[in-house]
Amino acid sequence: QVQLAESGGGLVQPGGSLRLSCAASGRTFSNYYMGWFRQAPGKEREFVAAINQYGTYTYYLDSVKGRFTISRDNTKNTLYLQMNSLKPEDTAVYYCAGNYRILTTTAHDYDFWGQGTQVTVSS
Repeated sequence: QVQLAESGGGLVQPGGSLRLSCAASGRTFSNYYMGWFRQAPGKEREFVAAINQYGTYTYYLDSVKGRFTISRDNTKNTLYLQMNSLKPEDTAVYYCAGNYRILTTTAHDYDFWGQGTQVTVSS
């Protein structure tokens, strides 16, 4: 079993930046494909970004391309999401998730999830 814990959320003004972290423990982090999802009030959970086990391949939601960067440090068992040029529509609870099978945008394909961290973009 893998445990995930997100951190780094908060309140930021439009145009600002935040870096989310997701610390993993329990099993070998480097075996897993990892992803970030988000859920805004009244909306379904939405894929944001994904990364393969080695950090050599990434995939993004179109609306965050060029603004967000997913990365990982397998020596620190940590996943990151650097978010720049934030917009009010980025406001949501952000979750990290992992699976050992596939690089995917589908939430149901992920086996374990963190508890989420709130990101609020507002002036």
